[in-house]
Amino acid sequence: MKSRAFVPEKLDLAAFAQDGASLAGEWPAATLQRLAEAAAPEAPASGWPALTWRLHGEIRQPKAAAAQTWLHLAASARVALTCQRCLKPVHEALDIDRWIRFVGTEAEAEALDIDSDDDVLALPRHLDARELIEDELLLALPLVPRHEACPEPLPQPGGGSAGDAPDEADERPHPFAALAALKRRDN
Repeated sequence: MKSRAFVPEKLDLAAFAQDGASLAGEWPAATLQRLAEAAAPEAPASGWPALTWRLHGEIRQPKAAAAQTWLHLAASARVALTCQRCLKPVHEALDIDRWIRFVGTEAEAEALDIDSDDDVLALPRHLDARELIEDELLLALPLVPRHEACPEPLPQPGGGSAGDAPDEADERPHPFAALAALKRRDN
């Protein structure tokens, strides 16, 4: 039997799983435009290492149930985002290793997704694996990227940095000091 050639951007997932096929590769990070838009301005996606990915399809036959289409997706990327404390680039490693079950319709996927711990999607005629991988990487991005310890002292209001001694703040009077003095005088 002649083996089929599968293309990740237009993947016939039913045939891919039926054959128990696998695909793997690398893509420049800049080719995933939505992921590249998350880049820190000082570290654009064109300077990131290539992301690696693997796909494996299989048909599972549970007892007393219809055959199930499954896709194993694994991807790794290293991205540079903007640290939300110091506003400098912070490098984050993204690693995805996930099994996704595919079913016939959106309604069936929605019903099964509520009751199951598995990721469930509707089986498309042709799956754009590049888009699916990018979606999963976007979901893996940290909500608030930040360094464990920022490389530079954090800027403080008034022009100082976090390491400076607080001198001006100690000299200013407390805003309610006058009120406290009035209250003591009345007693």
